[in-house]
Amino acid sequence: MRLQFERERGKMADSSDSVSIDMETISLGGKEYLVKTRHGMVSVAVFGDQDKPALITYPDLALNHISCFQGLFFCPEASSILLHNFCIYHISPPGHEFGAAPIGSDDFMPSVDDLADQIVEVLNFFGLGAVMCMGVTAGAYILTLFAMKYRQRVLGLILVSPLCRAPSWTEWLLNKVMSNLLYFYGMCGVVKELLLKRYFSKEVRGSAPVPESDIVQACRRLLDERQSINVWQFLEAMNGRPDLSDGLRKLHCRSLIFVGENSPFHSEALHMTSKLDRRYSALVEVQACGSMVTEEQPHAMLIPIEYFLMGYGLYRPTLSVSPRSPLSPSCISPELLSPESMGLKLKPIKTRISFKV
Repeated sequence: MRLQFERERGKMADSSDSVSIDMETISLGGKEYLVKTRHGMVSVAVFGDQDKPALITYPDLALNHISCFQGLFFCPEASSILLHNFCIYHISPPGHEFGAAPIGSDDFMPSVDDLADQIVEVLNFFGLGAVMCMGVTAGAYILTLFAMKYRQRVLGLILVSPLCRAPSWTEWLLNKVMSNLLYFYGMCGVVKELLLKRYFSKEVRGSAPVPESDIVQACRRLLDERQSINVWQFLEAMNGRPDLSDGLRKLHCRSLIFVGENSPFHSEALHMTSKLDRRYSALVEVQACGSMVTEEQPHAMLIPIEYFLMGYGLYRPTLSVSPRSPLSPSCISPELLSPESMGLKLKPIKTRISFKV
């Protein structure tokens, strides 16, 4: 589905201050802001009541909030949990928002530390204190680094197929191949195929007799919107990332980790879970799923997220809960609200049911 956005540019080109841009979104009435930071402009799409607690999101490489989080946030069940309790601030990596211009190859090249520092400047711009964070793969790494650098600004982490180590030789080499292709040939077919393998399981990517799923086709079209030089910069930053493993034990905010069992970063998520304090972390492994659980199997995230948020005193709105709903608070075991419960390894979640005829 192609989304059309109308922007009011005003004096954006002439002003060095942060500006807001009204947008026409699908149904949630969001607003996009361009926030000036020391390391360049950052696009933030805001959805919901800004008087509510803040949930910030950060997408994976070459994605933005539409291509990375639409599946989750457009589930009615997810909306009743997340949008009822939070105002959502979708932060895009530099140059990944819709309509972004190419970043000059001679411009400042941000490191992962610079990207994490941008987030605190975004929070300061909106007057936010401590926030809940949700990130996918590269975005999960940036938010984890942000949480380690600014511990007082993070209430909790919801991470999907996260990275925390420096790239392995295999990942580093693959990233270098993709980086060179992006730099010299742009968002070509080979790059798109490598990215889709990064995001999705083979099952939804399809094969010769089986067409690829709608979500993969939509993501393929959205990748065409990205400026290749902007994706290249984010990829270069991630390929030079340091190992965060040693500092994870000191990260005492609650952490909920999702990973698809077919994700190329499955072992990375298991490693990260092993390094976190088990009193404050939980792992959910989702069957028959790739890295981007938010798009491929968003319903698998709902019950664990509700358990997780109940630990903060946040609930699904009463009027939207059916007494027979598996997400009804009456069906939740009280033991899951204790700190010790965050050390449980919640796996596997079966999200596909086979019916016998």
